[in-house]
Amino acid sequence: MEYGLPYLKKKLNAKRLRVLTRYAYYDMKVSVSELSSILPKEFGWLAYSLGWCAKAVDSVADRIVFDKFSNDDFGLNEIYKLNNSDVLLDDSVLSALISSCSFIYIGQDDTGYPTMQVIDGSNATGTIDPVTKMLTEGYAVLERDEYSRSPILEAYFRPYQTDYYVNGRLDESLTFVHKAPYALLAPVINRPDAKRPFGHSRISRTCMHITQAVLRTFRRMDVSAEFYSFPQKYILGLSDDAEFNNRAATMSSFLNIGKDEEGEKPTVGQFQQQSMAPYAEQLKAYASVFAGETGLTLDDLGFTTDNPASYDAIRASHESLRLTSRKAQRTIGVGYLNAGYLAACIRDNFEYERRAFANTVPEWLPIFEPDAAALGAAGDAILKINQAVPDFIGNGNIRRLTGLESDNE
Repeated sequence: MEYGLPYLKKKLNAKRLRVLTRYAYYDMKVSVSELSSILPKEFGWLAYSLGWCAKAVDSVADRIVFDKFSNDDFGLNEIYKLNNSDVLLDDSVLSALISSCSFIYIGQDDTGYPTMQVIDGSNATGTIDPVTKMLTEGYAVLERDEYSRSPILEAYFRPYQTDYYVNGRLDESLTFVHKAPYALLAPVINRPDAKRPFGHSRISRTCMHITQAVLRTFRRMDVSAEFYSFPQKYILGLSDDAEFNNRAATMSSFLNIGKDEEGEKPTVGQFQQQSMAPYAEQLKAYASVFAGETGLTLDDLGFTTDNPASYDAIRASHESLRLTSRKAQRTIGVGYLNAGYLAACIRDNFEYERRAFANTVPEWLPIFEPDAAALGAAGDAILKINQAVPDFIGNGNIRRLTGLESDNE
């Protein structure tokens, strides 16, 4: 069932603001929502940034490294290689983790070879097939104006045909007729489920709320630092006729206060200096909550603790992060396979069946790169296993375990 272009445009506009909000948190360009009216207005201009959301995304994105397709009967590895796979796949992973879903747009160059381009979730959408996770129809904004607002070049994707719109009008000279039975817009999804087939963002609502709380704490710290740097003082019994400069008294190390006509002198004192320790404890508490939400550690967020001494200790402290990365590999790998399938249809000008690619499997490099000690332990384990079951672990399994590639291949 096709819903049509107007429906897809409305759907994209409804989701676009949410995606742009998460990109603002990733780019550290979000403003502080102040809850208190006590702070002086002179401090309202202070702007702050926090990189915890970017750290939460990058900590997973940097560990998801695609290796190749095994059982590649249709030459998908070559298609990706000729489309700058290193940059293409990294862009798709990063965008999928931020916006919950990115898209690989498949086109064709002048020679007829398929081209691939990543489109972020704020510029593309579609209706998804729940079985194959491919789009039955899709819509994407390929180019916007200089203010990134109004679309200049749009594309409407359908099975066997892609229509292009220039400044809102259909340009039939750009229409692309092909043999692929799906829309040439493959979604790359992070953590999909039955209710949200386009997945979940790595930057959750909890991450955004904690970021706002920390930014407000930064502002209060700056205000309190003024009183911490210059503790408030007081004078009791100062004559009404005496001249007194508050600013000079604040900045000066010595005060010259003489006696009055009756020989009395005022009493000078200082209030207890404000401590900054509560703010540091508050930041650490927020960091603990954020670490629990994202699978990071306090070391990752800038609060130094005992550094892990070994590869096993680092891996154990990031067990939740490892599971998150493994889950992302499974769902993102489906998007890569679907995009490769569509590109193969374009390259060969032939309508392949999707099930013909069932044996083609995405492979990944290790989530945690092993150090020398871990390589030694892995070598001992591989040796023992192969002694018990000859040739059970070969070059392929060793590369998935260690990330090393044999020079004999």
